[in-house]
Amino acid sequence: MDLTINWALIAPIIVIQLILMIIALIDCVRIEKTNGSKVMWIFIIILFSMIGPIAYFLFGRRAD
Repeated sequence: MDLTINWALIAPIIVIQLILMIIALIDCVRIEKTNGSKVMWIFIIILFSMIGPIAYFLFGRRAD
């Protein structure tokens, strides 16, 4: 049984996840108002690695 990790498949996903998280964090800090508290969204973005930033962009940004 070969349990080697294929980094060629995993590395792009990790890079996309980090870029998405950084963009979401920068946007969350720069925007004036969010749906809910900013601290809550920052924790969601950081703790839920791929889902958190997507949830922030879908539900966290206030469309005033």
